[in-house]
Amino acid sequence: MPVSRSDAAVDPAHLPLSSLPGVGARVAEKLAARGLLTLQDLWMQLPRRYEDRTSITPIRTLQPGVAAQVEGRVEAVERGFRYRPMLRVAVGDDSQSTLVLRFFHFRAAQVAQFQPGARIRCYGTPRAGQHGLEIVHPSYRLLDDEDAGALGERLDPVYPAIEGIGPATLRKLIGQALDKLPDDEALELLPQPLRASLKLPSLKQALLTAHRPPRDADLAALSAGTHPAQQRLALEELLAHHLSLRRQRIALQQQRAAALKNGDTLAQRLREGLPFALTGAQQRVFGQIRADLAKPVPMLRLVQGDVGSGKTVVAAMAALLAIEAGKQAALMAPTELLAEQHLVNLRGWLEPLGVRVAWLAGKVTGKARASAMNAVANGEAQVVVGTHALMQEHVVFHDLALAIVDEQHRFGVHQRLALRDKGAGGDAVPHQLVMTATPIPRTLAMAAYADLDVSAIDELPPGRTPIQTVVLSAERRPELIERIRAACAEGRQAYWVCTLIDDSDEVVAQAAQSTYENLSASLPELRIGLVHGRMKANDKQATMRAFKDGAIDLLVATTVIEVGVDVPNASLMIVENAERLGLAQLHQLRGRVGRGSAASSCVLLYQSPLSMMAKQRLETMRQTNDGFVIAEKDLELRGPGELLGVRQTGLAAFRVADLARDAALLPRVREIADALLSESPDVADRIVQRWVGGAARYAAA
Repeated sequence: MPVSRSDAAVDPAHLPLSSLPGVGARVAEKLAARGLLTLQDLWMQLPRRYEDRTSITPIRTLQPGVAAQVEGRVEAVERGFRYRPMLRVAVGDDSQSTLVLRFFHFRAAQVAQFQPGARIRCYGTPRAGQHGLEIVHPSYRLLDDEDAGALGERLDPVYPAIEGIGPATLRKLIGQALDKLPDDEALELLPQPLRASLKLPSLKQALLTAHRPPRDADLAALSAGTHPAQQRLALEELLAHHLSLRRQRIALQQQRAAALKNGDTLAQRLREGLPFALTGAQQRVFGQIRADLAKPVPMLRLVQGDVGSGKTVVAAMAALLAIEAGKQAALMAPTELLAEQHLVNLRGWLEPLGVRVAWLAGKVTGKARASAMNAVANGEAQVVVGTHALMQEHVVFHDLALAIVDEQHRFGVHQRLALRDKGAGGDAVPHQLVMTATPIPRTLAMAAYADLDVSAIDELPPGRTPIQTVVLSAERRPELIERIRAACAEGRQAYWVCTLIDDSDEVVAQAAQSTYENLSASLPELRIGLVHGRMKANDKQATMRAFKDGAIDLLVATTVIEVGVDVPNASLMIVENAERLGLAQLHQLRGRVGRGSAASSCVLLYQSPLSMMAKQRLETMRQTNDGFVIAEKDLELRGPGELLGVRQTGLAAFRVADLARDAALLPRVREIADALLSESPDVADRIVQRWVGGAARYAAA
């Protein structure tokens, strides 16, 4: 795919901002604090909104909430003090209507300007006032009778604020930077035939339109981010991020890994010994993993599946492929509770097959720890289960061929790399299987995990009863207490989750403590337990085990139970202050019930008043149990940065693109990336450099 580009002697894109007039050391420092270092950075600093000062709107036709520019004469001025100083200026125009301008912050010199009869032009958003429409703190200018006051030829850009730099100064600097844009041929990286097929403008045209839209530009499209100029920029930014991930993937696949293709006798024996049949989705995903592991290049596969979809069984079968080849497998989970649950499952499934499973976590100390470490180092331990303790320097594996990471978003990237490096020997690295019970929307997976193969276990095992979700006001707590009494009298168990959010864990613990005390007083006949993040690990584990063993009827907990607790007899979940949690977390909590055959319920208690977003979240939870549907809604409501966590994605740093809005561009982005990587790798490199730069991206983790 050829590309036309002239080799300019000096590329203005990389000139420092100090090359602009008026940018001294202090201004440069303030700009640098926002990541603005070069002219190119200013080119890509797009307006967050626009103001239309290209026309005059008659006062009579003003609409509340719709910004407009008006022109008229001052009819009256009133200066008063009601709670605080206030200035009201009545302005009339030829439409025989009056608009009030209201100021709370003003100087005496300003008041003197507003003489009755003075001609004024102002811009702002009208709202309903006591005496008709008013604009609070409009921007304005006074005109002489001789001054025709030429109207703007373009929409005015409004940029994100930068501390210490006024909006007018920032506009001026960006204007100076735009004046140094090279010509189309020198700036453009996408080939013309491709641009023509996309029906999108050149990069230079897109930048000039985005910063300086003509007066007839579609303001609604610009406000929504769907204007062709913005879409052109979003496409190239998405392409740059996609290419950077693909580059990481290509680099990883230059490394070698053990080809695990000695057969699947052990996996087949496990399958035959299970008390349940694998779902079609589990069989399909295991087939994908088996094909990956048979290759001499490292597998890098993400398996996503809803709570209870059976990811652990698939991981166990993958581990058996490594063991049958004479290698080791490791499974790392973010909490001791979840790791211990995996340990119980894996020992139950694998030890009857003669496979030794070792346990390494923070609470394994003394001789037990030394023995486990020794077994891992000499290869006696074929599967090793643990927390981040697996990654400590003194843990040495004999021959680690498969690293499995559960709930991958809970780990920092460096932690995942550290586990992978445990198996690096010579030129070989372990295969990696990453699991998550937080389904990732397809659009997000395409953008965030271009370096991973993504599998979905999108089918729940038969016999699972759908969970009924009810949304109730907190005022109905007494009814709920009676419902718990009835459920526990029938031999079932319940959770009561406290989600009070504060900067301090201590406050959450106190909320759980007081709830525990109140429920103990209200339900004296029940055995009630308490778990929160400030308890000692041993006490927490003991309480959880008692609940799992049926020795506790009602467990009061903070969100520490969000991931990985499996108590089939628990059929009622109450989440207090549910309006404070995101969809993914609510879905994870709900997944703690409905794990047995009994009909299960989840009650989301909320405190009024509810924000619009909280209402949408709770309604989504009420309407669906499908984690993939919930993930799509979560992306729509919260955006990708929050959904994935900034720690390992870099996606929150998108300057133009919005994954929820621009999802339709992603299939085309993939096609363009394929073509560039095969035909113009140098162009691919330059696109990545333009948008991503040298930012470290641990995509191979």
